[in-house]
Amino acid sequence: MSEVCCGTGGEEVTDQEVTPPWWRDAGLFPSAVSGTALVIGYFLVWADTSLAGQILQWTALLAGAWTFVPGAVRGLARGRLGVGLLMTIAAVGAVAMGHVGEAAALTFLFSLAEALEDRAMGRAQAKLRALLALIPDRVRLARGTGAVTVVAAEVRVSDVLIVGAGERIATDGVVVEGRSSMDTSAVTGESMPVAVEPGAAVPAGAVNGAATLRIRATADGVDNSLTQIVSLVEQAHARKGERARLADTIARPLVPVVLAVSALVAAIGMTFGDPATWIERALVVLVAASPCALAIAVPVTVISAIGSASKFGVVIKSGEAFEQFGTIRTVALDKTGTLTCNEPQVVEVRTVEGWDKDGVIALAASLETDSAHPLAAAIIAAAPPDGGPPARDVVEDAGHGISGRVGQVAARVGNTRWLNPGVLEADAESMAEGGMTAVVVEADGQIVGVIGIRDELRAEAAETIRQLRALGVPTVMLTGDNERTARALAGQAGIADVRAEQLPKDKADAVVVLASQGPTAMVGDGINDAPALATATVGIAMGAKGSAAAIESADIAFTGHDLRLIPAALAHARRGRRIMTANIALALAIIVILFPLALFGVLGLAGVVLVHEVAEVAVILNGVRASRLPLRSGDIAVENVRDTASQRTENCRDNECCSDGQDEYPANTRSAR
Repeated sequence: MSEVCCGTGGEEVTDQEVTPPWWRDAGLFPSAVSGTALVIGYFLVWADTSLAGQILQWTALLAGAWTFVPGAVRGLARGRLGVGLLMTIAAVGAVAMGHVGEAAALTFLFSLAEALEDRAMGRAQAKLRALLALIPDRVRLARGTGAVTVVAAEVRVSDVLIVGAGERIATDGVVVEGRSSMDTSAVTGESMPVAVEPGAAVPAGAVNGAATLRIRATADGVDNSLTQIVSLVEQAHARKGERARLADTIARPLVPVVLAVSALVAAIGMTFGDPATWIERALVVLVAASPCALAIAVPVTVISAIGSASKFGVVIKSGEAFEQFGTIRTVALDKTGTLTCNEPQVVEVRTVEGWDKDGVIALAASLETDSAHPLAAAIIAAAPPDGGPPARDVVEDAGHGISGRVGQVAARVGNTRWLNPGVLEADAESMAEGGMTAVVVEADGQIVGVIGIRDELRAEAAETIRQLRALGVPTVMLTGDNERTARALAGQAGIADVRAEQLPKDKADAVVVLASQGPTAMVGDGINDAPALATATVGIAMGAKGSAAAIESADIAFTGHDLRLIPAALAHARRGRRIMTANIALALAIIVILFPLALFGVLGLAGVVLVHEVAEVAVILNGVRASRLPLRSGDIAVENVRDTASQRTENCRDNECCSDGQDEYPANTRSAR
């Protein structure tokens, strides 16, 4: 994120938290000490060097216990029971019976599993406040006949902002003077620059085109659409933080049952039999019911699956995200930059009699040569190699188009509001119905052609939707684009449910409704998607170069752009969830079987510990299966959909640095249209 090349200043995020290599991760140090001491201690005990071996086993026990016992005690003080408390009880029971080695093994395994899971969860932690860097530090306000510069936070409703070419807007407002184009992609997801004129509403964070505007603020500098996005994301994450892991949910009712039964065994046994025998049997029961395998059933599976997913470009930020991803029943997708390439291209040209497509494109390209407008770039890219004569006397009309002379021809190129398509009006309407922006070309006062420009659908989009449908997962499009464009592209992709003209809050509200009907994943890459990503059951950010807010708000981030990773990763999560469920069932089965055997004295401590260790090995081996590759979704192998340069969609030219849905074109070269 520190190498974003298309910013306007203040957008570059350089303080990302970087996960250290495992050999320098302080969180793994106690587990490393515990494991090393345990292995050496067992060897010394076997070699009949009992004192040194016992010292090392105690070292292993204390180092492992240090990572979770204090937290378990604090949780108990607050009335919270979890796996950590059960492991603490198991270790104490083993030590009380004189089996320090077994207790050390339990604490080592649990501490290592917890450390590895915490490491996975800690990767790419949210730095949401970087989003607020999109608001400029200082702004110019109109005061009488002059202007004053103030801190953005001091802007109040009704203040008039003076926004120059290429500058960001500090707060929401309404244009009161000037005409320009506005790049609102960072906030609304609109792929094309929007023409603005007096009376037009503009959001905070949008980038002005080439003309100076005066904008009356409709929100304070500290309470606008961007700050509301931050608030929505923070609230969603706060709600997610209260969810317990699956293993904890199962273990919570197990703690009081194990304690009560163990105490009951000891009390009844002491009443009717030998106190020493029954106290020992109660401790064996306690160890038999200890959740050794249960404690690692979830983490080992999650860590294996997360690790293998990262190898094919899917970064899952937490074990909770992985568990929830396997439950997804609906996928909502943003359009711009997610389903589409986020790069406008000429896709259709209609001409009048006497003109051909190359002639119309060449004429328009001559006028657009010195313009940095996104539509101009698309026209220039589509022009024939020989081109046409250079244009002169070129004048741009903000929000409308461009005019000048090409050779002896007086030419104009602009939108349908400025130039009436005339005899090509039906063609212009057809282009609009097809999701295109119609650009009209005029020569010597006569309409000669209409150029259709569209942000094309990614080549793999339709295939991805088919694969999701094959998995039984319906899809929904959520976009800030207009209704006609959205429905045209959704039809090509095979998406029936389309929600267009959605602001960030609208997207978040739609996801809330979808999530209430079943677990829902939201896929996006822009700042405008951040609230929906955070609100969804699982948020997925597409592309490592997506906006900071999108990546930090998401639970899962794809380092590439190949949409086929979505069904492949979903199939991977479902398989991992099945393995995880099997592990939990095995762990619980071991407890159910050992408990009566220990209660009636069929197995002593050695037998109980042996069965526990075998069960742990079985759980670990089964959990490691979650890392197996290749993973498949339908007929697509994950290793075949990695987002390499050779596999980029043909429709999306190699423009990696400017496809983040945040600031597609350098603001200081924008041209109003």
